[in-house]
Amino acid sequence: MTDPAQTEVEQPEPGGRPAGGNGREVARGGLTAAEVAERVARGEVNDVPARSSRSTADIVRANVFTRFNAIIGVLFVIILIVGPIQDGLFGFVIVANTGIGIIQELRAKKTLDSLALIGEVRPTVRRDGSAVAVPTSEVVLDDVIELGPGDKVIVDGEVLESDGLEIDESLLTGEADPVVKKPGDPAMSGSFVVAGNGAFAATKVGRAAYAAQLAEEASRFTLVHSELRTGISRILKYVTWMMIPTALGLILSHLLTLGLPADDAVRRMVAGIVPMIPEGLVLLTSVAFAIGVVRLGRKQCLVQELPAIEGLARVDVVCLDKTGTLTEGGMDVSELRPLGDSTLPSQGDSEPARVRRVLGAFGASDPRPNASLQAVADAYPAPDGWRCTGTLPFSSARKYSGAAFEEPGGEPSAWLLGAPDVLLSGDDPLLPEIDRLNAQGLRVLLLARAGRPLDHPDVVREVRPVALVVLEQRLRPDAPDTLRYFAEQGVQAKVISGDNAVSVGAVAGKLGLPGADSPVDARQLPHDDPEAMARALEGGAVFGRVTPQQKRDMVGVLQSRGHHVAMTGDGVNDVLALKDADIGVAMGSGSEATRAVAQIVLLNNSFATLPSVVAEGRRVIGNITRVATLFLTKTVYSVLLAVLVACCQIPYPFLPRHLTLLSTLTIGVPAFFLALAPNKERARPHFVRRVMRYAVPSGLITGLAAFATYLLARSYYTGPDALGAQTSAATLTLFLTALYVLAIIARPYTWWRIGLVLLMGLGFLIVLVTPWLQHFFALRLVGTTLPWAAVAIAVVAALLLETTWRWVGRRFPA
Repeated sequence: MTDPAQTEVEQPEPGGRPAGGNGREVARGGLTAAEVAERVARGEVNDVPARSSRSTADIVRANVFTRFNAIIGVLFVIILIVGPIQDGLFGFVIVANTGIGIIQELRAKKTLDSLALIGEVRPTVRRDGSAVAVPTSEVVLDDVIELGPGDKVIVDGEVLESDGLEIDESLLTGEADPVVKKPGDPAMSGSFVVAGNGAFAATKVGRAAYAAQLAEEASRFTLVHSELRTGISRILKYVTWMMIPTALGLILSHLLTLGLPADDAVRRMVAGIVPMIPEGLVLLTSVAFAIGVVRLGRKQCLVQELPAIEGLARVDVVCLDKTGTLTEGGMDVSELRPLGDSTLPSQGDSEPARVRRVLGAFGASDPRPNASLQAVADAYPAPDGWRCTGTLPFSSARKYSGAAFEEPGGEPSAWLLGAPDVLLSGDDPLLPEIDRLNAQGLRVLLLARAGRPLDHPDVVREVRPVALVVLEQRLRPDAPDTLRYFAEQGVQAKVISGDNAVSVGAVAGKLGLPGADSPVDARQLPHDDPEAMARALEGGAVFGRVTPQQKRDMVGVLQSRGHHVAMTGDGVNDVLALKDADIGVAMGSGSEATRAVAQIVLLNNSFATLPSVVAEGRRVIGNITRVATLFLTKTVYSVLLAVLVACCQIPYPFLPRHLTLLSTLTIGVPAFFLALAPNKERARPHFVRRVMRYAVPSGLITGLAAFATYLLARSYYTGPDALGAQTSAATLTLFLTALYVLAIIARPYTWWRIGLVLLMGLGFLIVLVTPWLQHFFALRLVGTTLPWAAVAIAVVAALLLETTWRWVGRRFPA
């Protein structure tokens, strides 16, 4: 362990309590149970809302208090006043829809909350003189919190202890270089440790903390900020603009000029307004996302931001960190090669034994070693009599760490362990042999004796190589299939690692990654020329010796070329790139900081879960595009019919019950099944354009067909009860045409899709032939001539729909 004399700590005031920067005294041993209870009673607790969830009240409010629910609610009350109840069926449908939406989102909330509990960051705090892990929400003011590499600073505080503690604050301040922290320095929540160890006292907790003030709203569970949600909002805005003038025209024509009885005029006016509202579209989108969360939750995949399901489906480049993603986190020492350094006094030991002692002491010097040093510590036990007098913590930017010792005989020594191509000069004769080992996919570390103090800025100069430590990396067995999946789906996979480029390329080659035979050393990339950098990134597949800042820059360059980029990683060196990528994916076993910034956390640490996330996103996007076309076709034909009857000064042809029946059979029920069906169609941009290019012509053809039948029926049926017969004929044409739109959208056909369309047709037929249903829905076909004419008009409309859809597909490709 590190000598306490070498660790900077704030000197205690009399009584053994260092002074806190906020005027309170903070014991380095931490708070007592009684002091914690006092602060909890005062509300001085870190009660920031969970990122992945929102309250039950929020879910209910979001589903109930919507603009369209308010409109439909008013119309429902009007129908309840004028009657009959069957014309108010649309109100009960909305209640059912809202209930389904609330239930599904509560299921998603339950799944997210349980998964968040599994993957929750549990910082180590000192309580009653002992270090214990507690949930983030139980940290209180003045708690002493320990820090190590990869830990996130969860609350604002003041540093009490520092052993080479370096904190990256770039996510908060934009400053790229890590900040060396000493006792008395501030620690800001939202930053993270890149090297060293230490402890700090919490001075601000909960919503008062810096990061909480910056990001409380942005980091909560949300259904927004996705192309799908934004596109639907735009569509609903357009619908509202169309509805208002159309509804006013309908009201004025029915109440003032047609001379219908007031109750009948009101019912037909309501019938014209209700179908303009695509009330189920938002519901089905929310339900599709929520069910996606539940499905992924069963695979131990925590979705911290809901649009990430959609976002990963749009990704065309996946940047992979090698360690922890393509390989498992652990490693094994496969070989130790002493290099015959004359500076190693034998002390009666053989040279290999002497090297093993040095490595054993080095492994024991770091209380929280990274994977490489852990492998060394596992292979070589700590020797007796060695005292650590100083450390240089490992950082991804440096690519090495250091330790100084007082050996059993009292002799001081300082050592470095890290990347050979960083510690050695470019022409060192050892490098060809190291490259040969790297080409086998092995990781090679160099143990070197330092000729300068560890805190010297040029400590890597005057080093004397002592031994090569060869580590074998454990490949993930599921990685080849996952890489193959991405290749088949047209998604480029790029490995971006801090390790030696040749070694990374060899590992990627074993996993079958195309382009792995031409690895690129990131130090040779043209960083000053963005265009050349972009070409190199697009052309290469494997990049080694990448610093954390370079990973971030690479993500930015790919995004600037129009790519949707996902980044996967588990280490603190991946945090910046994860944050900037369109979608960040962290491993559950990764550092606190990576899990905090990622939108998706794979709690089972399985890279093979990613295809499931992509498939879920494609299901949501593809199916919502389908059902949105259905809903908006109804909106278009409803607006068209309302405009036509207002202009022609004739009664609206339908009652609310007719359109409730049609909406249920041609949209509501089938849309629910279609929204949740499997869909492997690749996600494409321009959601609004792709929906409207089919919905507008489909709605126009459907509306014109129904209106043509209505006009024909008005000339055929006369007398005081003719309106009912005219309505029934127009309803038949409208249903058949809308059913054909459903049949087109249900393609490509499977047995259940064909069955769904036929079942909806059968449902309407049952209504037509069952006397009490005829009476309930006021549907009765009179004679045979006009009903067959209505069928013929629907057939012509179906041919027009088929021709139009094919023409639109060629003329306006997605």
